[in-house]
Amino acid sequence: MEFSGIYKISRNVTTSTAITIIQIKAGASRPLKILRAWVTQSDSTTSTQTGIQLLRKTAAATVTSYTPLLMRPNDPVANAAGSTSGTGITATAEGTDGDILIEEGFNILNGWLYLPIPEERIIVPVNGIIGLKFPVAPGSALYKAGIIFGEIG
Repeated sequence: MEFSGIYKISRNVTTSTAITIIQIKAGASRPLKILRAWVTQSDSTTSTQTGIQLLRKTAAATVTSYTPLLMRPNDPVANAAGSTSGTGITATAEGTDGDILIEEGFNILNGWLYLPIPEERIIVPVNGIIGLKFPVAPGSALYKAGIIFGEIG
């Protein structure tokens, strides 16, 4: 299955609250696949556990709009367009969470990486929404998070 484009959303956030840190809304004409996701931090030396989720949203969070970056220079602009109720970062209102597809704990000193084999890649249907979320308040730190996705078609 060939991708029409491969894109990246990444961000830095200092937080100590439960929050959706990245949200992607698939466009009206192309579903997408999650190829990779990660969370690391850079300023804490305290060993502490926290949780992370990749989940479907049945109603969008209110986010800061973010335009996905092209991973390949000749790809078209993403259909998963940035908007406050679509693709963006740092939720200010959570919307409604749906199915939790991946839920894991990790030590913030080690970080977290989701790098599925092709058969396990999450598919987000046309107009579907996926979020990367701290389900409970993590230890306060500067977190670096991202998702790389491919649009199908």
